[in-house]
Amino acid sequence: MNNLITDIKSLELETIKNLRNSKSTNTLRAYQSDYNDFSLFCSKNGFQAMPTEPKILSLYITHLASYSKFSTLKRRLASISIIHKTKGHYIDTKHPIIVENLMGIKRTNGSNQKGKKPLLINDLKLLIQAIDESQEKNIRKIRDKALVLIGFAGGFRRSELVDIEYEDIEFVEEGVKIFVKRSKTDQSGEGMIKAIPYFENINFCPVKALNKWVVEAQLKDGKIFNISDKNVALIIKKYANYAGLDAHRYAGHSLRSGFATSTAESGAEERNIMAMTGHKSTEMVRRYIKEANLFKNNALNKIKI
Repeated sequence: MNNLITDIKSLELETIKNLRNSKSTNTLRAYQSDYNDFSLFCSKNGFQAMPTEPKILSLYITHLASYSKFSTLKRRLASISIIHKTKGHYIDTKHPIIVENLMGIKRTNGSNQKGKKPLLINDLKLLIQAIDESQEKNIRKIRDKALVLIGFAGGFRRSELVDIEYEDIEFVEEGVKIFVKRSKTDQSGEGMIKAIPYFENINFCPVKALNKWVVEAQLKDGKIFNISDKNVALIIKKYANYAGLDAHRYAGHSLRSGFATSTAESGAEERNIMAMTGHKSTEMVRRYIKEANLFKNNALNKIKI
């Protein structure tokens, strides 16, 4: 009997370990941050955070709704649910008291979220010009230029960009191939290869910029850029400010959304955009395409005054 209990306990521990390993370190860190906010809310109001119950979760999202985007509410619910699972608990986030509350909040506040501005071609050029003309050390400018151009051309997430290692890149006749080991939508770690061709304009060519950085920094192994994902956003904002752009409207995601919007505006097919960005769902890509076509397919274009 004791052996049976020990075996079951081992299985439970192994199961919890598997649940934790099913997500990337960055993802788990984000889940934990979300859960910590919920835990603080419970502590202040005398509620039990672990395990919690649907009524408490519903009160929490009502509390959040006064100052958070609707997408944040849904993300917090998912985070709390995941953290519960890793601790061996289950919470019903589909309980009517939660679902109906979300519907009411959505109807009252709306669900439209205003994200950061995509870095489109003209703004990208201004950013690169700002890097070239900045007072930063030359080696820093070479790195930042490669970071921005590769981030844009590959439609990279910040986490993917900073995780690129020397062994992941291969310069070929057509350009550069970059192996992405794991991404947000590839939790199983199968990986994907992003192929970035040479650009005609050498000053804006991501392949030339990356090669120059590798040579100048004498890279032979390890992380290519050796910075955190938060630094990506800070770098974008810094040079956006140098370029005379509204730095508050740009962030690390501006590179990825800029790629998707710009390529859609140029007529790239949905599946080709997704092949580069790694999106598994068409929902977000179609949002970029819709944004790109606001003026291109505008009914007012038919009016001649």
